[in-house]
Amino acid sequence: MFCAVYKSLKKQQTYLYIEKKDDFTKVPSSLLDLMGAKELVMVVPKRPTKDFARVEITALEKAFAEQGYYLQLPPPPENYLKQHLAAQAKAKQQ
Repeated sequence: MFCAVYKSLKKQQTYLYIEKKDDFTKVPSSLLDLMGAKELVMVVPKRPTKDFARVEITALEKAFAEQGYYLQLPPPPENYLKQHLAAQAKAKQQ
């Protein structure tokens, strides 16, 4: 079994995994609207032997079982100011 991976052309680093290529019937229309135009990136085994980049196999399988699709969002932006302040506080303690 395979699943299809689409990237959003509207939202950077946003990917939609669906169980069948071009079958968006299980995906809410509001989500499809938010993603905008989509482009097929790849077709991959539904049960891969290792995790994808930033996607755990168990999370993918759980999402398919519960909702029929998996949405991969971009990672949150790093807060460099917070990291800097934490490093300064740690340096002061030493």
